[in-house]
This record gives sequence, C-alpha cells and structure tokens, in this order.
Amino acid sequence: MADREEHRVIIVGAGLAGIAAAITLERAGIDDAIVLEKADRVGGTWRDNTYPGCGCDIPSNVYSFSFNPNPDWRSAFALQPDILDYIEETADKFDTYRKIRFRTEVTEARWDNDERRWLIDTTNGSFRSQFAIFAGGPITEPKLPDVPGIDSFEGEIFHSARWNHDLDLTGKRVAVIGTGASAVQFIPEIQPKVAQMHVLQRTASWVIPRLDAPMPGAVKTLFRKAPATQQGLRHGLDGVLRLLTLAMRHDKAARKLNIIGKSFLRAQVKDPELRKALTPTFSLGCKRLLISNDFYPALTKPNVELIPHALSSLGPRTITATDGTTREVDVIIFGTGFDVSHPPISRRIRGADGHFLSEAWSVSPEAYLGTTTTNVPNGFVLLGPNLLVYNSFLGIAEDQMRYVVDAIKKADEYGFEVFELKPEALREFNDDIQQALERTVFNHGGCASYYLDANGKNFAAWPYSTTLMRKLLSEFDLEKYDLTPIRQPAPTR
Repeated sequence: MADREEHRVIIVGAGLAGIAAAITLERAGIDDAIVLEKADRVGGTWRDNTYPGCGCDIPSNVYSFSFNPNPDWRSAFALQPDILDYIEETADKFDTYRKIRFRTEVTEARWDNDERRWLIDTTNGSFRSQFAIFAGGPITEPKLPDVPGIDSFEGEIFHSARWNHDLDLTGKRVAVIGTGASAVQFIPEIQPKVAQMHVLQRTASWVIPRLDAPMPGAVKTLFRKAPATQQGLRHGLDGVLRLLTLAMRHDKAARKLNIIGKSFLRAQVKDPELRKALTPTFSLGCKRLLISNDFYPALTKPNVELIPHALSSLGPRTITATDGTTREVDVIIFGTGFDVSHPPISRRIRGADGHFLSEAWSVSPEAYLGTTTTNVPNGFVLLGPNLLVYNSFLGIAEDQMRYVVDAIKKADEYGFEVFELKPEALREFNDDIQQALERTVFNHGGCASYYLDANGKNFAAWPYSTTLMRKLLSEFDLEKYDLTPIRQPAPTR
C-alpha cells in the first residue's frame, strides 16, 4: 500500500462550511487538520456560481462567520463577488490557506475497520485520518431536466451555475427554463440585452421584496469602532429569521402570510393575465421563498414572454412547452437548481459495511441531527439532511462544528477511538422528524418542492425551532453511539 499522509482530521471541501470547520477546529486546539479541495480556489458554491446578479437572500450580517464579522459589507444583501472576497479574506486572516490542499479531488473516502481510520484517495495523493468531515455542501451539482432533444439543440445551452461568460447575449433570442432562486436574479440582469426572452415556468413561486440598500459609510465606521453594534444587528436579524421559521412550522400561520406576496405581486404586475399566471396556488413558505425587487418588472417588459408551463422537448433551434407552445431560440439557460437529494459526496464515501453512502441514501438521505449516520464511523456531514430553516446555512454549519469539536474532545477525555451511530438512534430521530414535519407548511402547503424526494418524504426541512437545533448540536450525546476504546498495544516479551 502506498504511503499515506496522516492527520487527526481531514475536511473535504473548502467552501463556507469547510472553512468554518478548519477555523473552528484550530480555535478549539485541534491543530492537526487539513482541507482537501478539488478546485484551485476557496469559496464552494460562491466560487462556482457567477451568473449576473448572483447574491445571497439572507442579510449579509447574518450570512457571515460569527468569529469574523465584516463591517465592510457594501449592501444589506451581499452579492457573489463580495461574498467570495469575504471567504478569501477570512481564510487569509485565520491562516487557513496553509491547511488547504488545492487541486486535490477526493475520489474515494473509505472507512477501514482494521485500521480504524479513514483512508482517502484523491487525484493528488493518499491520506489517512481518524476523523473525517465532509463539507461538500448540498448545492454543488447542477440539475438538468431529462427532456427529449436536449442533445440535438444546435444553439448555445448552459446551466446558470456554469454561466458562459464568453457568450454575448446581446440581440439573442433566449429561453430561460425555470423561475427559481437563481432565475429571479439573472433574468432582470440579462433582460435589457436580449432581443427576446421566453421564460418557462413550471410552477409559480412566492416572491417578496428584497429589503436591500447600500451600507452607509457612517454605519461601516460605527461597526468598525463599536463592534457590539454590529453584533446587536446580527442578533436582531437572527431573531426576525427565527420568527419566520416559527411561522413556517405551522401551515395555518404560514397561509396568513400569503397576503404579503399577493400585495407585492399586485403592486408590480398590472396585467391581470400575467398576474394570474404568476400567482402561486400554495401557501407562502411551502417552497423556497424568493426575494427580488426587479423580477416581476422584468417579466412585464415587451421583449419578455412568460410561458406558464414546463419544458417538454427541444429541437435543433426550438423549445416546446408541455402545452405545445413552440418558440425558436438561439440560447437556452437552465435555471433548474441542484440535485440536493443526492449529494455528490455520498457517492465517494464508503462506510464500515463496504457500501457507498449513496446506496443508503439512494431514495432519500437520512442522518442524525443532520450530522452523523450509521456505517460512517468517526465521520460528520456538514449541512446534511433535515437541517433547512429560514436562516443562514453558515450559522448551521457553525452549530454542527460545536457538535464535532465536542465529539473529538470527548474521544480524548473518555478514551474511545471510534464512535458509530446506533441504528435505533437514526431511526428514532428520523421518525420523530417526519412526524413533526406533518404539521408544517413544507409538507402541507400545497406544493411539490425540492424539499420532498420522489416518494414525497421531506428530507430537507427542520420542523422545530432554530433554538432547539442549536441546543441539540451543542453537545455530543455519547449514548446515541457505539463506542470502541483505544486499542492497547500488544505486550512485549
């Protein structure tokens, strides 16, 4: 067997969650950790998504590391270039780059029962570790619809997450497939350039105002000189998001919020036929909330046509919707999201039973507290199943890292080398989660969202309060795991 570089902890992925993991471990005194990153730059989804208008739909002061507040956000809701700059600045400030191995893509991470270690093969060497943190993230692999003729289209075709910046859209006839979170951002940006835009909408979604504004210089100065003021704003915004999460836990409460979306739509779209096509038939919050001030106005422009039907097929130069509408186009842009129910990293994690995690997750991913699962000893998944709330993903990753750090410290304190989640703990937790989800807007808001798998099971949403999530992730609960003591060396004669 080839020599393997050994570390106590190996982190896979240098996006926001991976950077949070590396810095949190370092701050907790767990120094022997490295990060394996397939690209040549940190940033994860904020590195890969560069479409026009790309930005965050969580306020900047919440969507940032708790240990590195940024007083210099240019606006209340940060755009992609600013977020990527912030991630890189954080990695530099905390000397994290020395721990990152760029251009090192994990091909397989397998648990070896005899060695009691993770053996990780990559495109740039082999590694060995006691603990592994998988921070690949849920929004990494673009999803393209399986429609007839997709290989026969003779024009330009790409997904918004792999934007073709070499293509000049000026004067082009463009079809946009999808009206989700990415599309509502890039449609207003490209609309003035194109000759004609045809937007195919399978299902209308609720859009609410983006309460954005440039950050005044005086406010930046205040944040810099009195950091407590920015911390206070962060706590206040977090409280607002928690209230929204509370409403989403109850379908009846969420339904009362529909008036917000209806009023915004009525104010921005005067044409009754277009407004009808853009009005959702489900409760606000059932699908991901979209925030934009210029999406609706863009759809009212003379060079834009909304086709309220899904894509049916493609021809060499045409798109056809399910109602038979056919249009000639030069460019097709897919704003069809990501395959979040089948995380790519799961196809590269081989557990203690010899099977890939993707096999256990073939129908729907399951984890305990969205962090650990059976047959994956000493392994953690960041931003795993059933942790979605209307709040910052980054905050969730930091909460999970408290659980991870406590697990590693307890291994040292109590003298165990391996922990593995008990099957009954996984089953009991997920049964409770699914039962609790039954009363939420996610399950009974009247929509089919990406939160639900092919069988209608909700694998994404967290049905309880954010406070409870943070409490449960604050301490590693040993009783949920089978523990293996440190192997004693054989006596010498």
